[in-house]
Amino acid sequence: MHRILTISSVFTLFTGIILAQGSATGDKAETPRNVILMIGDGMGVAQVSIPYYYMDEEPVFSQFKYIGLCRTSSGSDLVTQSSAAATAMSSGYKTYNMAVGVDMDTVPQKNLVEILSEKGFMTGIIATSPVTDATPAAFYAHVPDRYMQREIAQQLARSEVDFFAGGGIKYFLDTAGVDLFKENHIQVDYSKLKKIRNPNPGDRYGFLLSADRMPAILEGRKDFLSDASSIAIDFLSTGKDGFFLMVEGSQIDWADHGNHAEYLITEMNDFEHTVRTVLEYAMKDGETLVIVTADHETGGFALAAAGENGYGGDYDSIVPVFATTMHSATLVPVFAYGPGAEKFMGVYENSGIFHKIMELIRSE
Repeated sequence: MHRILTISSVFTLFTGIILAQGSATGDKAETPRNVILMIGDGMGVAQVSIPYYYMDEEPVFSQFKYIGLCRTSSGSDLVTQSSAAATAMSSGYKTYNMAVGVDMDTVPQKNLVEILSEKGFMTGIIATSPVTDATPAAFYAHVPDRYMQREIAQQLARSEVDFFAGGGIKYFLDTAGVDLFKENHIQVDYSKLKKIRNPNPGDRYGFLLSADRMPAILEGRKDFLSDASSIAIDFLSTGKDGFFLMVEGSQIDWADHGNHAEYLITEMNDFEHTVRTVLEYAMKDGETLVIVTADHETGGFALAAAGENGYGGDYDSIVPVFATTMHSATLVPVFAYGPGAEKFMGVYENSGIFHKIMELIRSE
């Protein structure tokens, strides 16, 4: 049985939408040197609530003072796909549902990796999906259709991304025998994560640890997402001009699509653990902006009182329920910590994530 939190406790989670008094604890700079964008794919407010009921410690989300909400509709549809939502966050352009890094007219638009690389930032991409999947792809690729994953893989190899980790080996296999990684000075490990020691100047590093997607937590993935984030931060911190890192908890969405509660709970708690790892770094660093949000909500998920039709149920226990196997148009939360975090309060379009980041970078 899982206890229900009081109404006041639930509201406490989102009071930052309305009020934020003072500066976030540990902030030491007015503008960020580093930006870490964390995306829980398919993560709505109900999914964020999961750790509050299915973990034994206070979830990390309670440590964020600055909280907002994003509208996620795409340029073509009320309900977005991941590719369009990620493109809005990475480039500031609303686009059609299948688009990756292109606008409504299929014209490529610069993304955060490209823009910040020009400013000297080191950049990284991490996902529990293939690194060529819709959300990570939107941060380095430009294609008219999200399922062009072999072309996306070629663009990753030739991109400015300095570090990547996830699945998707099969999309990099080239029948022409071209070694995309060697010709682009990328050192790739196909066996396990490990700290990058004494990196060669100008070299890039990748970890491709499965043919397609990474295993689920239920299949033994363990701490891949948090470990990869720590390794990436350690490596990217060697740059002289700051870094940008995108971390996606990809399989929250897949669990929602399958209406698989145990899968969802374990993936959501894993994402919470990764946010905790990243936030601990940001608190010590003082120059890192952490933004935690979602591309959209999936599943119409809710934590409901046990019982049927609202009568005679057990209001002291909850059950995970789903309204659909599809994406929804529900607003998604935005949590922010660090220099400039207050800019992410309020209700705004998901393209506002890009513009708010750029406002902070330009003000340096």
